[in-house]
Amino acid sequence: MVSGFSLGLGPIPWVIMSEILPVNIKSLAGSVATLFNWLAASIVTMTAPLLLDWSSGGTFLIYAAVSTFTLFFVKVWVPETKGKTLEEIQWSFR
Repeated sequence: MVSGFSLGLGPIPWVIMSEILPVNIKSLAGSVATLFNWLAASIVTMTAPLLLDWSSGGTFLIYAAVSTFTLFFVKVWVPETKGKTLEEIQWSFR
């Protein structure tokens, strides 16, 4: 779980934060991103044994559905930042 999370969805909050947020709120946003990331990892760690006792296939489907939703969210709502200035990125949110 740790390896998959670290290579997959784990770093997304920090990547988003560093790319799209203005400098004046990055410290607060970093704290919120860290809190959310640790909460998500804690929820997975705490629920995995219970769900695996229930159904290993069902556990996989639940986590796969959450991951699919997250990937869809990132694809639809997170702007492409390659080659753009911070001002252009912020303008895309208006």
